[in-house]
Amino acid sequence: MSEPAAVASLLPRSLTLHRDGPVAVLRLARPAKRNALDDRTVLGLESFFSAPPPDVRAVVLDAEGDHFCAGLDLAELGATDAVAGVEHSRFWHRAFERIERGRLPVVSVLKGAVVGGGLELAAATHVRVAEPSTFYALPEGRHGLFVGGGGSVRIPRLIGVHRMTDMMLTGRVLDAEEGRELGIATYLTEPGGGAALALELAHRIAENPPASTFAVLQALPRIAAASDDDGFFLEALMAAITSSSPEAQQRMTAFLDGRAGKVR
Repeated sequence: MSEPAAVASLLPRSLTLHRDGPVAVLRLARPAKRNALDDRTVLGLESFFSAPPPDVRAVVLDAEGDHFCAGLDLAELGATDAVAGVEHSRFWHRAFERIERGRLPVVSVLKGAVVGGGLELAAATHVRVAEPSTFYALPEGRHGLFVGGGGSVRIPRLIGVHRMTDMMLTGRVLDAEEGRELGIATYLTEPGGGAALALELAHRIAENPPASTFAVLQALPRIAAASDDDGFFLEALMAAITSSSPEAQQRMTAFLDGRAGKVR
């Protein structure tokens, strides 16, 4: 069995995987449930991003059907005690942390419902491409619940605490254009164009030297959360580390020799 087939065989039926060169395309595959997340799917996400194929350089996170993800599958909620509830939330935290702080840049394709846990999942990805059908909501507050997949940490970084408060208290739904304007989506495409653009971006990302990708994924969020003084020091460290890598040296030589394209 080939390595991609072996990795795919370990995933639950609610996730599918195929390769496009250095890019892995991972799809949520519960369209009848609007790709709502059950524990098996979340565990599959954690497993994949904990040990991705070594030759993969970027990931596209897509979904089958008309919706990206309608959040937690409420059939999974059930009656539980507080300790079990905390453990379940921490399980989601661990899985989504593997996405956000893993070694692979992740480009998500957003369409239809990006609701509750689906918005929490999207917020853990690095680049978000939305189609016009996309809508965003956090209905937990109206259901007497609270977000549990890291949303209270990640979503305010994108839209601010005050906007998240509004969404949770009033049930406000944002459309695709509002989501792009507020910073949830990085790109807004024509209908049906999300997957193609996400794949194009992922291939572009896959061309970057591993050292600079590591710096962007691992250092940049920490610098943003640090004090100015600590941030400047961390920046200096990462600038020195990345510029001293052999690939960076080769690319800079090519640029100075006129063999590399200039930014236009």
